Amino acid sequence: MSDALGSEATAAIEQFIVGAPYGKLLEIRCDLIEPDHVRLRLPFRNDVTTLGEMVHGGAIASLVDVAATAAAWAHPKASLKARGTTVGFSLNFLAPGLGRDLVADARIVQRGRSLCVLEVGVEDENGDAVARAMVTYKLALPK
Repeated sequence: MSDALGSEATAAIEQFIVGAPYGKLLEIRCDLIEPDHVRLRLPFRNDVTTLGEMVHGGAIASLVDVAATAAAWAHPKASLKARGTTVGFSLNFLAPGLGRDLVADARIVQRGRSLCVLEVGVEDENGDAVARAMVTYKLALPK
């Protein structure tokens, strides 16, 4: 992981976001953390499927939300004292996620004083597009 963020921001992402009970339930893992950009992985498991090996849309939406949250927190001033929430997002499913890990790549498009606009792309581990989202996130950084 990149140390360009500093240890507090990285710890906040790894512990408070990915390490939260819901992130642990989904077994989401960090592949990359750098300023304004993260890459998270949702390992394929049968308990996140709907039919056969098709990953449930709710699991994909959860991956998008967690990835966007982590990217919003990927700021040098972020720490466990920061607070934030997803304001909204628009998600388009492009293809089913079938029997493979899914990888969400989340990047800041614009960061304001408290609102962040992010783009999140979800692909399977072969690089095939599964979903694309635009997310608005509100982050209150400690002073």
